[in-house]
Parts: sequence; structure tokens; C-alpha cells
Amino acid sequence: MKCHKLLSRHATKVEALPADLREEIEVTDRGNVILTPELEHALAARFLDELKPLEQAGKLGALLLQMTPGFAPRTADLTALEPLLRQLRGKGGNPRRVVLELRHHDWLNVRHLGETTGFLRDLGVTLASTDRPPADGKHFTIMPAVDEITDGRLAYLRLHGRDAKAYLTGRTVAERFHYEYSDAEIAEVSERALGLAREADEVHVVFNNNARDFAPVAAERLRRKLG
Repeated sequence: MKCHKLLSRHATKVEALPADLREEIEVTDRGNVILTPELEHALAARFLDELKPLEQAGKLGALLLQMTPGFAPRTADLTALEPLLRQLRGKGGNPRRVVLELRHHDWLNVRHLGETTGFLRDLGVTLASTDRPPADGKHFTIMPAVDEITDGRLAYLRLHGRDAKAYLTGRTVAERFHYEYSDAEIAEVSERALGLAREADEVHVVFNNNARDFAPVAAERLRRKLG
């Protein structure tokens, strides 16, 4: 389940919040909600409360916090996410599995990778691995192919397709992720998933190439490849 966009620092209008959380909300001059620690805690609590039926039925796989690309090392600090990540995990002997997907490539460069993975290991939060267009180092939203296990319970591989032009210039979700994986690429994904499985108890592979029927068809092809 993907967390509310305000929790992942995306620009959010007041009407995107639950009605009872809209009172006394501060907004920017563009009308976007200003996230405060109090609002973050209240919104996360509401999100978790609404997931209780899934959780009680044993159907809640993981929580995905997919950050805005604007969340970058030069202007943000990972420790700002610690209260939220701890709240999402919860307390007790069986904490929820939480996945953090960072979308600015500097978090995973040589300078920051150790700090990033160390922070997530300390919290027991999974770093999302991604399949995306070839990294040319020129655009900050194209993440490097990093498979680091930061929570031994779960590895998470999210596939966005490999069409750089669509990924960078598409105006809609369907345009950005309009990509059909070839048989050779499905084989690559299979090997990568098996590699993650050697280090983590469980691997979730999520196809986000969500134009037409590309994602479910690719998932079925991967299941067959994995046997």
C-alpha cells in the first residue's frame, strides 16, 4: 500500500486530506498544505487505522513511502523521516514491513549510499530497488541499480520500464510507464529477484509499467520464468 502523498512530501492540496484533518491547516501561497509534525502524525495514524482490515486478515504485505524527487540530500535530511518511519513500522514483536523508495539519485551515489543504507538498517526499513531506464547520470530521477538489503525480512523490486524518453517526458502515468518488457528483460528481472531472495526472507516484485495490460502480463511471464 502506497502512503498518502503528503507523507512522501509531494505537493498536496487541502481537499486531498481527510475532511476532519483540514481544519487549521497552513498552506503555501500556491495553496499546498504545509506539513507539520502534528499533521504528519495524525495523517499516518489515519492511514494505518484504515488499513486495519487488511492487516487483521494477514493481507498487508508492506507499506511503500515513495518520496517526491524533490526530496534530495542537498535540501533534506533522512533523519526527518525517522518519526514517520517508526510510526509506520509500529511497536511490538512483529512490526509492519515498510519500504522507502527514494527518487533522487544522489541518495544512492558513492557519497551518500553508506549513510542511506545505514540509516534504513538501523530502523529496519527496506530500501526499494528499482528497474528503470539506463542510468546516464544526467537526470536526477533515474536511480542507480542498487540492491542493498536493509531489512532481512523483505526485499522490494519496483519496475518502472526502460523507456527514458517516456519516463522523463510523459505527462501522464500511463505515458511515463508505457513499456512492455521483452523476454530477455524478464529473464534479467528473474535473476535479479533470485539474487535478492538469497539475502532476504521474502521478495516482492511490483510491475509499475501500468499502461494497457503491460503490468499483469509481465507479472505472469515472470511467474512462469521463476517456475
